[in-house]
Amino acid sequence: MILSDNNVFLLKNDNLAYMFRVTEHGNLEHLHFGAPVELCDADAFSVKYGTGWGSNSGPEGEEFPMYLPLEWSGLGTGDYRESPTEFAGEDPAGFKFSHYKTYDEIVPIQCSLPQAKGKAETLEIVLAYVGGMTLHLFYTLFDTAVTRRAVLYNNTDQPVTVTKLMSYMLDMQGEFEITTFNGSWIAEMRPYRAEVGLSGIVNESTTGFSSAMHNPGFILNQPGANETSGEVIGFNLIYSGNHYARIQRSHEGLTRIVQGISPVDFEWELKPAEFFETPEGVMVYSNEGFGGMSRAMHRFINEHIIPVTWQHKDRPILYNDWEGCMFDFNESKLLSLAKKAKKLGCELFVLDDGWFGERNSDKAGLGDYNVNKKKLPHGLSGLQKKLSDVGLAFGLWFEPEGVNPDSDLYRAHPDWALHANSGVTVLGRNELLLDLSKQEVRDYIVENVSRCIDEGKVSYVKWDMNRHSTALGAIAHKCVLGLYEVLDRIFGERPEVLLESCSSGGNRFDLGMLCFSPQIWSSDDTDAIERYHIQYNLSYLYPLSTMGAHVSAAPHSQTLRDTPLSTRGNISFFGLLGYEFDLDDLSSVETEEIMNQIEFYKEHRHVFQFGEFRRLRAPEGMSIQVSDGKTTIVGLFHELVHAAPGYERIFPEALMPGKIYSVESRKQLLNASKFGGLLKFVLPVKVKPDGIVVRTAGKKYRMWDATQACSASGAALMSGLSLNARFMGTGYDPQMRMQGDFSSNIYLIKEES
Repeated sequence: MILSDNNVFLLKNDNLAYMFRVTEHGNLEHLHFGAPVELCDADAFSVKYGTGWGSNSGPEGEEFPMYLPLEWSGLGTGDYRESPTEFAGEDPAGFKFSHYKTYDEIVPIQCSLPQAKGKAETLEIVLAYVGGMTLHLFYTLFDTAVTRRAVLYNNTDQPVTVTKLMSYMLDMQGEFEITTFNGSWIAEMRPYRAEVGLSGIVNESTTGFSSAMHNPGFILNQPGANETSGEVIGFNLIYSGNHYARIQRSHEGLTRIVQGISPVDFEWELKPAEFFETPEGVMVYSNEGFGGMSRAMHRFINEHIIPVTWQHKDRPILYNDWEGCMFDFNESKLLSLAKKAKKLGCELFVLDDGWFGERNSDKAGLGDYNVNKKKLPHGLSGLQKKLSDVGLAFGLWFEPEGVNPDSDLYRAHPDWALHANSGVTVLGRNELLLDLSKQEVRDYIVENVSRCIDEGKVSYVKWDMNRHSTALGAIAHKCVLGLYEVLDRIFGERPEVLLESCSSGGNRFDLGMLCFSPQIWSSDDTDAIERYHIQYNLSYLYPLSTMGAHVSAAPHSQTLRDTPLSTRGNISFFGLLGYEFDLDDLSSVETEEIMNQIEFYKEHRHVFQFGEFRRLRAPEGMSIQVSDGKTTIVGLFHELVHAAPGYERIFPEALMPGKIYSVESRKQLLNASKFGGLLKFVLPVKVKPDGIVVRTAGKKYRMWDATQACSASGAALMSGLSLNARFMGTGYDPQMRMQGDFSSNIYLIKEES
């Protein structure tokens, strides 16, 4: 509900409250964002700064803005902290409260920017500027989140050049620590945690996109907060372009947070009677630690960001041909792989790069949409029909935002390419980007992608973008708006088509893309152990239903790590399961194991994709959990093995203490060849560790790892379930987990009737 009284505004539900007031001089004083409170608490939260700290500055007769926790501020007001607004040639001072409106629904954004959807209430605060402009601040209350955005109207008779306009600003009292997520290609979402101090911390992307370098989402927590307790606030931005956030604590103990479009090289001319809208910022709160914050954010994304058609709808298990074929394939090869994928239990066959133009490498053909008849003599429709006969749906890869200089499109329209603001041609992965600020470019993409989808009866699209942009400022923002228009025109008319976005992996993993694509390719790094950490860190801000997670070959091409197939599958379960390697290389034992993986995942798919997620304490490894209330699944993962490991337990959470649960570990195969010379001690004949007998045993002989089953109360399980011993280096026991490096187990916990 949204309440107001005596110039105090309170947005409140059972999960959170956001409160601020209008001061007697028209400033907006931030009072509270956190646990639910009442309107009558306003005075308790309001700061009392007395005569200030000496260096007092402010408009004559008014309070001193630099000592107030504010909802909005500006330069030239006596507030020397970060300003959310800047105009060329003048100070954006003088924004004062004018009036407000409330709505029992979302107020739609008027440009092509995406926004949260669903049931909500909105508060609109209108600030008037002495020069005639008005600033409209929109606060929208959802069940687990508050969103904020700003709209600037030029009501003057002169153009105004906006050089900075943030989506939101707020000042909070108290000490905070910050977590940001940074990285690069194949190394996304590396967490960085620091104390918020007197020197500001900036989280910014200038790559043209939200970027793997600095994800737009970040977290503030009070010192001492952990996974299950303490106050934690999550922030994010529904935007896919250059973004900016700055967090800084003042001497007086006020932490200012601003977030929005990056102001680097930004100049937006706002003509009379025009307006400029910012992306929508998202804030969630929990007093149940990082885990509670994550679950609030997950719920918000699944219910208010993901396209309605795909909300809580199970995603298919797919096979993607890229890591198995790359550019080297033909129809016969694809159909052979499709038959094997179908036998394994896959439901969708995805044809990746190389199906169009002269696309035999990444140096040519991008931008063209004519099917390569040497590879696909019967076209997309012919391939789709044959895949349908096999029993698989058809998915197709595109990279519509890019163009190779060696392409028919570039030769016909070189002026469609986007260049650096300096005019210098900068190639990335042998390609340029198309200028999506141009209507003719957007029309070309919409027409051709739509035609291919319709001709091929495509049910899934992988939308890739494999380089950074060189554009900054207004042109970069216009290109992002153009992308949103393109996506809306293509998939708004085809809501049944499942869109998975990708940008060299996780270079554009953000809420803006999730408004169109229910899932995103988490990383081009498909090494299972690397992926565990990437998916684990993504889980702080994004639900498992959004994470493409494929099983790939081992030893892995990017790390040379030889991870067991069981672990590769177990990690991919906690996401959207797929397979991506040459299926011709599978042994009979590996084929059987993958069939078992897919059967298990199908049985519990909805729990994995949409169950409540928790990061568990794991003294001896790494552990995560999903649950729908009836079925709980715990994954336990290890990296390097140590000699003589001690006893080990898992610690599931959120069970009913008095209920009885059955616990069963998932049965999984071992590769006999991994035991090498140790087989000499269990076989009747001596064998060479690298000989044909051992190699053949690894391909043909089934060895089952130890399983565990029991019944116990929820109270006992949450106190710690004691697990079967791990291999200790002293022999073999059928009840011992025979696991080496990078091992894992899955435990299925079900409430007994």
